Amino acid sequence: MMTRLPRLLLLYFLLVPLQVAAIDIGFSKSDPDEKRQKIDDATAEILADLYREVPGSQEVVEAGVGHAVFASLGLNVLALSTANGSGVAHYDSGEKVYMKMFSAGGGVGMGVKQYRLVFTFANQEAMDQFVEEGWTAGAQADAAAKYEDDGDAAALAIDVSPGVRLYQMTEAGVALQATIQGTKYWKDEDLN
Repeated sequence: MMTRLPRLLLLYFLLVPLQVAAIDIGFSKSDPDEKRQKIDDATAEILADLYREVPGSQEVVEAGVGHAVFASLGLNVLALSTANGSGVAHYDSGEKVYMKMFSAGGGVGMGVKQYRLVFTFANQEAMDQFVEEGWTAGAQADAAAKYEDDGDAAALAIDVSPGVRLYQMTEAGVALQATIQGTKYWKDEDLN
C-alpha cells in the first residue's frame, strides 16, 4: 500500500508533463503562424482585462517604450512548484518578439493556477535587456504593490527591476504581490 507522499509525488510527475503540454494546447508544432496568432489573441484579451480591472492602466502601458504580455500555467504539488508560459514583447515601433517563460521553485500547497503578466518598460535599455538577453526574476523581484487611496493604476504595478514594472493577474483579478521569483524569460526561437 502506497503512503500519501509517494502518491503525491507520482501525481506531481504525471502532471508536470501535462502542464508543459498545456502551453501548446491547440497549437500545431508545424504551424508557427497559428501559434503566433493564438498568442496575439491571448495578449489582446489579457490587456483588455487589465484595462477593465485597473482604470488608468492603459495609459501606464502606453507611456512606456514597450510592454510584454505572458500567460502561464502553474502547478504546485507539496513543496514543488513550476510554471510554463508564452507571450510577446511589443516595441513602440510595432515590432513583436515572441517569448517563453519557465519557473521552478518551492511553496507548500497543491493546485493549478493561471497567471497573466503584463510588463511595462520605462526605457529602451530595460526593454532591450529583457528581450535580447533574456531575463531571470530572482528574489529581489518578489515585491508587493502598495494600494493607495487614490486608486492610481501605477500603484498597482510592481517595480521588479530598474525601468520594469509588472501587473500580475490571476483568476481573482489583479494581484497585489508578484510571485515571479525564479522565473526565466527568453526569446522563442521557433516563432521569431
